[in-house]
Parts: sequence; C-alpha cells; structure tokens
Amino acid sequence: MSAAEEYDLVVLGSGAPGKLLAWSLASRGKRAAVIERRYVGGSCPNVACLPSKNVVHGARVASYFRRGAEFGINAGEWKVDMAAVRARKRTMVDGLVAVHLEKYRASGAELIMGTGRFVAPRTIEVALNDGGSRTLRGGTVVINTGSRARLDDTPGLAESRPLTHVEALELDQLPGHLIVLGGGYVGLELAQAFRRFGSRVTVVERNGALIHREDPDVTHAVEELFRDEGIEVRTETVVERVEGISGQSVRLLTTRGTLEGTHLLVAGGRTPNTDGIGLESAGVEVDARGHVRVDERLRTTAPGVWAGGDCAGSPYFTHIGHSDFRVLLDDIAGGGKLVTTGRQVPYCLFTDPELARVGLSEREARERGVGYRVFTMPMAAVLRTRTLSEPRGFLKALVEPAGERILGFTAFGVEAGEMMAVVQVAMIAGLPYTALRDAVLTHPTLAEGIGELFDTKPKG
Repeated sequence: MSAAEEYDLVVLGSGAPGKLLAWSLASRGKRAAVIERRYVGGSCPNVACLPSKNVVHGARVASYFRRGAEFGINAGEWKVDMAAVRARKRTMVDGLVAVHLEKYRASGAELIMGTGRFVAPRTIEVALNDGGSRTLRGGTVVINTGSRARLDDTPGLAESRPLTHVEALELDQLPGHLIVLGGGYVGLELAQAFRRFGSRVTVVERNGALIHREDPDVTHAVEELFRDEGIEVRTETVVERVEGISGQSVRLLTTRGTLEGTHLLVAGGRTPNTDGIGLESAGVEVDARGHVRVDERLRTTAPGVWAGGDCAGSPYFTHIGHSDFRVLLDDIAGGGKLVTTGRQVPYCLFTDPELARVGLSEREARERGVGYRVFTMPMAAVLRTRTLSEPRGFLKALVEPAGERILGFTAFGVEAGEMMAVVQVAMIAGLPYTALRDAVLTHPTLAEGIGELFDTKPKG
C-alpha cells in the first residue's frame, strides 16, 4: 500500500450528495477528492434519471407523429431510428459530463478515476483506471457509492444476460418483443417508451397490480393506460425459470403460462453498492439489506465517516440525494441542525401522462389511522387539457377531516410533476387548502386545476 495522502474530505462515489459536498467544501478552501470508478457525476446524468427521460421524451415525440391526424397534420411515411435516439441521448450525456468536469475545475475539488476500497479507518486505496494506485486518508470521509439494478436468483435469469436500464438505454435496434420484469418506475417508463417506438411489450409483475403500493384508483388508471397503448400486462405472475439469451430469444416459464420474447429487461428493484468496498476495515456497519447504517444526520458507525444517497438507504431519488447533501454539509461544516427524518419525499413516474405524489396516499392514511377528507376531479375538467388533447387522468388531494391542512396530493395527468410542485410548496408553507382554492390562477393553465380541485365537494 502506498503512503497515504492527506485530505480534508474524501468521497467514495460521485453521485449527487458527494459531488455537491466536495464542490462546496473545496470552494471554501478545503482539500477535497472524489473517487469514481466509471461515471463522472454518478448514475443520474449518465445512465439513469436524465438519459431515461431523454429517451422517454423521444418516445413521446414518436407518439405525436402517430397521432398526427388528430392535430390536422399528415406526417406521411416515418420510422423510428433507434441509433439516432441513442445518439441524441449520448450527446446530452456528453454535455452533462462536461458540465461536471468544469464544476470540479472551478471548485478545486479533485476527481480521481478508479476503484476505491477501505483499507483502514478513513483510509481508501484506489486502483487507478490508468494504472497504478493511490491511498487517500480523509479527515472526513463520505460513502456515496449508489445502487445498481438487482437480479434475483430465478433459475436461468442471470444466464440469459438480461438488460437492465443501463443496457436498454444503449440499444440501437428496436426489440421485436420486449419482456419487462417489474411493474415499478423503471420498468413502466421504459415499457411505454419502447412500445411507442414500435416494439411489442409485455410487463410481468409478481404482485396483484402495477406500482402495487399505490391507491387502487392509481394502479387501475396506469394499467388502463398501458392496455390502451397495446402493452400486455401480466400481474400476479411469478417467473419460475428463464431460458435463452436476451437479444436473441428468451422464454419465461411462469405461474401463469409460458411467455416468449426477443429481449428481457429486468426492473425489479435495486441493491446498494456496499459489497467489496472494505467497509469492515473502516468499522462501518451495514443493515440487513446492505445499506450503510446511518443516523438522522447520515453519520455511520465509524467516527469521521458519513454516507449519503442510495447506499445509505435514503429513498432512491436524485432529489433526495440533493437533500442528503444539505444534511451532510450542515453536519460536517458545524451546524448540525438538519436531519433526514420528517422530510417530504415527492416523486414522479415519468410515463405519459405522468404520475406524481407528495404526502399521504389514501392507503397510507388508513394504515396509519389518519383521518382525512378527499377531493377528487378528472383531468378533463382542467380546460387546458382540452387544448392539448390530453384529458386522461385525475387529481386527488387529502385534507385533514376537521381542518384545512393538506395531507397529501396525487396527480395522474399531463405535466403532473409540475402541478405537484405547486401543492408541495403550499404544504411546506403550511398554507390551508383554501389558499389554493381562493387563489387567482392564470387561465388556461394546468395549475388552474388545483384551485378547481379544492373547490369541489370533498368526501369523508
């Protein structure tokens, strides 16, 4: 092992919490280094959030071509060029990487490309991608290694060499029949995208509904959308064996019959990247699922070591990674007032239309014994959707039974994520629902529908 180089901050992994922390502290004069084995900036700008939304938007454009006559446009002969779809995505990623490299240069933080593992407390040895090794010791160390797609132990699954979201976003040929294992965020977004590009698509979900933790009206609406778009949905279906090779021919033996396709995409959850990085040498403990064990300030069981993002068990969203960064900076820089507990966790499923939610769902409210009134309204009642020819979906809000506090909001409809932000800000500010009901909102906009929602008669 080479002699250790001393740093104020060493971050293992370059995802959102760690890179933001390194840039912030380096700009304050601290000696900071980020160790990254492959993706500059982490998964989000390279192989996850932003690339997937790039491809999803391309599929939405394809759907508009298919609907051209509805808008009085004769699109003529057209086809999807998956190589061009991939090229557009790659161009965006290259631009994002360039932005990240400039952030490192401007802040003074050092980016070290290589594979790191702990060899002693607060000490990481790096096998450099260009050869050789370095050993770094940090006054403060942050574990920021993220997560990866999980493959279960179904016989034949690993041998079939299935796609994950990483490989799916690199396809330059359209799958003939794409089978998607998993009815969660990643699986649903890519299932719809490839169907709109022209693939036959089947989604296989072991539970009784897609995104099964959501309210029944939500799962029903999403399944109806998929079936209307020609996507086959098989729920309550367990895969018992996989035969063949993805990209050639695959055959799934399930509890509800046999299913054959050309490509197999696994989207059945994620696992933290905490194995093989020497945590035992650093005195860092993990929980039963492999996440680094942390407290509400993201401190690990080892002195001077913090963890953030997916690997620390935070909700698997980049915006939560940004929130983790604020907690880390506050604690490490001496404030210690911010915590991860009690924070809002908004999310958006970027199908078309989108599904967005913040706060309690009806299911969660009932499970927690929380009383509520529910306001509901179809998206078709929001007049802006008529101008867009996008009336599908609904709005729903939960309000406390004997007061005016908003407990939760769900939107399934065009630009649902943007609409959710309006309600979320009101919830953060502690505004009563009547403030949104009585606000003068621009007509015709989608946000106008929020005021109209709260002007309906609630149930409960």
